Amino acid sequence: MVTERDPSPRRTVAILSRGDAVARREATPKNGRFVDVFEALAAVGVDGHPAIYDESFADQVREQLLAVDGVLVWVNPIQDGRNRAALDALLRDVGAQGVWVSAHPDVILKMGTKEVLYRTRSMGWGSDTALYQTAEAMRAELPARLGAGPRVIKRSRGNGGQGVWKVENLPTSSMIRVLDATKYAPEELTLDDFLRRCAEYFENGSVIDQAFQPRLTEGVVRCYMAGDRCAGFGHHKVKALVDSPAARSEAGPRLYTSNADPRFQRLRRLMEDEWTSQLTSLLDIARSDLPAIWDADFMLGPVQADGSESYVLGEINVSSVHPYPDQAPAEIARRVADRLQLKL
Repeated sequence: MVTERDPSPRRTVAILSRGDAVARREATPKNGRFVDVFEALAAVGVDGHPAIYDESFADQVREQLLAVDGVLVWVNPIQDGRNRAALDALLRDVGAQGVWVSAHPDVILKMGTKEVLYRTRSMGWGSDTALYQTAEAMRAELPARLGAGPRVIKRSRGNGGQGVWKVENLPTSSMIRVLDATKYAPEELTLDDFLRRCAEYFENGSVIDQAFQPRLTEGVVRCYMAGDRCAGFGHHKVKALVDSPAARSEAGPRLYTSNADPRFQRLRRLMEDEWTSQLTSLLDIARSDLPAIWDADFMLGPVQADGSESYVLGEINVSSVHPYPDQAPAEIARRVADRLQLKL
């Protein structure tokens, strides 16, 4: 009996995260934090395999990745004193040989660093934003901007609030008041002292200067995207950059909801119908290269004349988006299946 050849062979995807040799040896699709993604991939006909990465066995990881159709990467840009320099070189090499990499390091550089706030400042989510390429430029330009009100200083690459500061003038002093996003107690410093703290940010990047949003205490809305489609939302009251003990006491964990949450349908429409296509156009990113999972954090801007909310982009996360809403794994899997179909 002659059997027909399956016209749609199963595709294979590696899920890459950081770990040691023990974690690599013991990793399976049934354990770890990505079980839900592995299950969602299997449901759309994609075989998923864990790939644990460390610089000490990078060659083994490279061989593993060259044997699959795609790789989904969950590795922070900065973690435990290590960065992604070696990993990004490996991923570029693997991508150049035909493996789909999400998110590709070149896409991360375009949309996953804080410079995206400056490059997209003309969009509907934009705000008063400056870019400093050197410490000298920051020294020359920051004082005048502080004269108009508090600013938020952000290093171009980081996570977990690292390298993020609220800075403002003091009314009766030449000192400035700074609040580290990872701490709760503000300090009073000279501008020179603050610049010295920021000096290392210019060694391999830039600094973004954004107007502080006074409605920050009302919370941050995180819109999760799988490619160009919304995969859900997260909302929480924040402690970072909030120097009021009363406001900090109201902060809580991020609460996740589906993309059908009625509170955020205007934001969903903006992201799906306008802003994502504008983003890819401005940054010269092909739709097919959008990450399988990414998110955009929004602060509330001024209420508009018709009573609707406006949103101000605070950052885009691409490198290691986790956790996420319960619906996100299925959206990730659909995105993967859609993207790998292009290779058939």
